[in-house]
Amino acid sequence: MSILSELNALLSPLLPVETGVFSGKPPDEYVVITPLADTYPIHADNWPQCDVQEARLSLYSKSNYLRRKIEITRLLLAADFTITTRLFVGYEPENGYFHQATDVAKQYDWED
Repeated sequence: MSILSELNALLSPLLPVETGVFSGKPPDEYVVITPLADTYPIHADNWPQCDVQEARLSLYSKSNYLRRKIEITRLLLAADFTITTRLFVGYEPENGYFHQATDVAKQYDWED
């Protein structure tokens, strides 16, 4: 399993989700997932035991985004994601969207 597939499965029943950039005409509310990092923590034998994957969830909303942010946060925590950052990126006057970002990380068993 990967962080992208898990986040897509978790969030797509809630609202439209795409990776990287939203294709087509965006709805009034949607999420874009951007992969951030894949790291292998170093162990005593210099062989990774796990893969820590990180991604940014960018929530775009033309209305009040706060209720949706809380809903997404609860889903992420219930699915054992670590939330590393939550921030209000800003209001985008050119398209009318509020932009809120949540950075998440999750540890996966390392596969050969």
